[in-house]
Amino acid sequence: MTDYAATRKAFRWEVPEHFNFGADVVDAWAADVAKPALIWCDGEGRERRLTFAEVARLSNRFANLLRGHGVGKGDRVIVMLPRIPEWQIAVVGCAKLGAVPVPCVTMLTEGDIAYRAAHSGAVAAVTTRENVHKFHGEPNLCCRVSVGGGDGWLDFEDAMGGVSDAFDAVAMAREDPAILYYTSGSTGAPKGAMHAARGLYAWRGSARYWLGLGPDDLMWCTADTGWSKAGTSILFGPWSQGAEVLFYDGPFDPAGRLELLERYRVTVFCAAATEFRRLIAEDVGSHDLSSLKLAVSAGEALNPEIVEKWRALSGVPLLDGYGQTETLMTVLNYPGMPVKAGSMGRPLPGTEVAVIDDGGTLAGSGQPGQLAVRLPNPQQMLGYWKEPAMTQAAIVEAGGARWFLTGDNAYRDEDGYFFYLGRADDVINSAGYRIGPQEVENALMEHPAVQECAAVGSPDAERGEVVKAFIVLHAGYAASQELAEELRDHAKRVTAPYKYPRRIAFVDDLPKTVTGKIRRRVLRDREYAGQG
Repeated sequence: MTDYAATRKAFRWEVPEHFNFGADVVDAWAADVAKPALIWCDGEGRERRLTFAEVARLSNRFANLLRGHGVGKGDRVIVMLPRIPEWQIAVVGCAKLGAVPVPCVTMLTEGDIAYRAAHSGAVAAVTTRENVHKFHGEPNLCCRVSVGGGDGWLDFEDAMGGVSDAFDAVAMAREDPAILYYTSGSTGAPKGAMHAARGLYAWRGSARYWLGLGPDDLMWCTADTGWSKAGTSILFGPWSQGAEVLFYDGPFDPAGRLELLERYRVTVFCAAATEFRRLIAEDVGSHDLSSLKLAVSAGEALNPEIVEKWRALSGVPLLDGYGQTETLMTVLNYPGMPVKAGSMGRPLPGTEVAVIDDGGTLAGSGQPGQLAVRLPNPQQMLGYWKEPAMTQAAIVEAGGARWFLTGDNAYRDEDGYFFYLGRADDVINSAGYRIGPQEVENALMEHPAVQECAAVGSPDAERGEVVKAFIVLHAGYAASQELAEELRDHAKRVTAPYKYPRRIAFVDDLPKTVTGKIRRRVLRDREYAGQG
């Protein structure tokens, strides 16, 4: 894209009536039997490479495996796998069958899985041997597949060897449910954002305009497999553009990241702001990054100083982008477009974004309000699964149009650039993970010492935000470092480890409304004012 304004003006969505990602993308590229699709490597130095033709055959087998166990179009399938090729194979196999994958991070606990399985109505699951114990309480799963096997589970490799690699992909109308992502909210349990087949098609837009991907590129995105970002920047986006993907399964090591960029000649690199904060502290110049043409970041706000330092050290631009589970990438900085320090960028071609003020009207330049995406938009979710009232509550009328409220505050300048002002609700964004405060609070409340508590985001130089819990103790318990550590360990056991409170403050009471509701916003504002 050389001219943003001209591209935006000329752009028209051309979403087909029917679209099956497995057939219309993976199988289409597989016509070139030698075309590379995936390079997998891990922290122990192992490597595996797959062509599109191999992914096509293996995903056909997975689709046949599911079908043979009674899974069909529209059925939900929990996919809880680390960064291994079986993740792509399972998700693409589900797509071919018309089943709805439910991607989950491997750090989820048994309780987290129980909620997602029950809420989604999942009938099948695929995970690793190390995680099968988290599913023992799920009697409604008719098909259980594990990489490495396990008691009562099909071994992925063995089971795949016994089925055909021929499969006729199911026809998917563009409004058919295609993938279900769970996202944390400020209240209650995680919400399920159900996306349609049209979304899997439309997500190629950010891969084309933001990432600038083509058939000769090698894309590396470090997002967790349970994030919607993995969908747009590891699977659906890059493969729609014919790009090869690097998939690394290993611990985060800043120097190791740079070595992998150099070794595999990565052309486009995507990572959370937390990672770039660590990378710029390394000796970037000692690595040959001549193949790298672009770096991007999303999931949390990217500080301007990180952008400038990365460019100075690597010679490669670092472009920030904004999206969310419900809408995916919508406001972006683009290669060749002037970047304004601290800006989220401008709307993706084909997407109209506005700011709506507290009065429910379209805000003018410089006026703050809630960021909103105009409907209809093919990237937009079908709705929150089983929550029609919640879905409708996020949609408003303004300026003669319907808009989806993102829950994020922002303002737009006179040049059409948007600037992020923070969450309109209380969701905590830590190192790219969205954490609902009530999930943390529910975990802490299970401890006998806790009378009541509140979890908020607290500013952190490395992670952007970390979880801080304000805790009122029951009589008979005394505040101490030992108790704080015990509560952290307790939270890690009860819910996913990334949600535990890294900071704990013991207090006598919590700020509340006249009706007794805890005012998290007051606590959060104190943290950001340095008064926590």
